[in-house]
Amino acid sequence: MKKEKMQRRQVRLKKELPFHLMLLPGVLFTFIFSYIPMAGMVIAFQKFIPAKGLFGDQKWIGFENFTYLFNMPGALAALRNTISIAFWKIILSLVVPIIVAILLNEVRSSKFRRTIQTAIYLPYFLSWVIFSGVLLDILSPSSGIVNAFLNLLGMDSIFFLGDNRYFQSTIIWTDIWKGFGFGTIVYLAAITGIDQSLYEAATMDGAGRFRKMWHITLPGMRMIIVLMAVLSLGNILNAGFDQIWNLISPQVYETGDVIDTFIYRIGMIDAQFGPATAMGVFKSAVSCFFISVSYYLAYKLFDYRVF
Repeated sequence: MKKEKMQRRQVRLKKELPFHLMLLPGVLFTFIFSYIPMAGMVIAFQKFIPAKGLFGDQKWIGFENFTYLFNMPGALAALRNTISIAFWKIILSLVVPIIVAILLNEVRSSKFRRTIQTAIYLPYFLSWVIFSGVLLDILSPSSGIVNAFLNLLGMDSIFFLGDNRYFQSTIIWTDIWKGFGFGTIVYLAAITGIDQSLYEAATMDGAGRFRKMWHITLPGMRMIIVLMAVLSLGNILNAGFDQIWNLISPQVYETGDVIDTFIYRIGMIDAQFGPATAMGVFKSAVSCFFISVSYYLAYKLFDYRVF
């Protein structure tokens, strides 16, 4: 019995060896650029002096950096902003693509549907550096097309990226605008897997489009919707550094400063390496917890596994 088991393992290993070799460059890249730098986490527990080097004779101070960090002005506000922005991004990045996918599925003209899909998917390919430049132009209070339209309606111009009342919602909706096209493709793929005979039976029973969407399309997408929701839990402290750093300004730190921008500012600009690393360790620990919980739930509820 053991001999047969060993032979099966050898056969499987021989069959899967090319795939493991294909993974090797990615594994090495991840190890070099993601795991080796984790040695720098010790800075969070030291009074770090760069001149002594990472492995020099640094003074160990325990959790003083964490205590100092959370007593810093703006630290708790950054945490609060991060959770708020990330929460709404997670919710809307689920709701908006689902609605758009269902509506696109109801479009009968395949040519028109492909055109719409291409148009909404295009922003996904743009980097935030480029897309932020576009947003700065169209949301400008003096020459932006959005405020020009508001002026035509007799309304005053709005400083979307410079007013604390509007900055956070602007960040959320522009992120959804950029990324919902990709989510739409995922849900359209789920819709194509629904048995078409269900729609035919519903038609014969006199059901209209809305009832078909509510009783067939949405239930047919339920598994992928819940799976995507569960897997998105790991992003609860990821509000989007690339986007916010390219759009934020000091006058909107109150509602726009997030953990990532806060870390960058105190670490790279103010050279407070210990507190910056402490904040990074805190964020990583919380994110690791949520990612672990999300994958556990995905495995238990939907039999989802990475390997």
